[in-house]
Amino acid sequence: MLINKKPARSRIQTDKIFKIAATVAGAYVLVVIVLMISQLYSASHLIWEREGLSFITGSDWNAVQGRESFGAAPYILGTLVTAGLAMTMGVPISIGIAMFISQAPKVIASPLAIVIDLLAAVPSIIYGFWGLIVFRDFLLYNIEYPLHDTLGQNVWIFSSAPFGLDIFSASIILAIMIIPTISAVSREIMSAVPHMQKEAAYMLGATKWEMFKLAIFPYAKTGLIGAAILGLGRAVGETMAVTMLIGNATGPSAFPQTLFQPGQTMSSIIANEFIEASPASLHLPALIGIGFTLLLVAIAINVVAHLLVSRMLKVKEGVINT
Repeated sequence: MLINKKPARSRIQTDKIFKIAATVAGAYVLVVIVLMISQLYSASHLIWEREGLSFITGSDWNAVQGRESFGAAPYILGTLVTAGLAMTMGVPISIGIAMFISQAPKVIASPLAIVIDLLAAVPSIIYGFWGLIVFRDFLLYNIEYPLHDTLGQNVWIFSSAPFGLDIFSASIILAIMIIPTISAVSREIMSAVPHMQKEAAYMLGATKWEMFKLAIFPYAKTGLIGAAILGLGRAVGETMAVTMLIGNATGPSAFPQTLFQPGQTMSSIIANEFIEASPASLHLPALIGIGFTLLLVAIAINVVAHLLVSRMLKVKEGVINT
């Protein structure tokens, strides 16, 4: 039997090349993020010098030269509110879809999984057109008007007169958009759970729900939370669909006070006003400053989410907290 042995010197050189390549690949993401942060800050430094922290806390938005005043607080809150509502609606439905597909017969599960994957690949502007032309009227007359007429006088979040282009509509479209992504990842994670764990739960007399609770969820918890974080990242940064449905209010009127009022997110105001912004004024630095803030918010959300995951999954001397 012939054994092909490379010379020791050649193996050491190959190992060095591999280490360098792996280090470069690992540092790539960090370098890109640092370059993005530095470039966005340098392009928006004029607005930070002019407004300071009031750019984050203020609500005025006036692009008229000589009376320029910019505040990003309504758009930051609008982004967080719409993303939060989308996650509240989308994550339970996504987990439910993943649970069904992971346990359904193959003749049903395979076509349904393909459809879910196709929905995840649909461009956001298609969701926006569908929401604007088809879904808006259905939502307005079948959900928003009944909620406003029934609960509007007693529940403040339903007190505004419905229009169909509002925070509620944008949040539902966001939820529909993130459901395919979260459910597709969750399905693969649940399918990867060892079959013996499921059989052991059934042998102990567990029902199907108890099997998920005792065998699948503890094993797949990390992956399911990661899938939710992936959906949250899309919800925070989504632009076109939200721009078409959120109503695009500006200034103090964009503060999210009720579900049925027009609002604005950081992505949507950049999309709406970037073409009109003049480099000779503070309008363009203000929009780039909002982009810089959006990047920081997205990074902060992901860091906090991963810290929460690490705390939840901490292993203590052989005992895993579930």
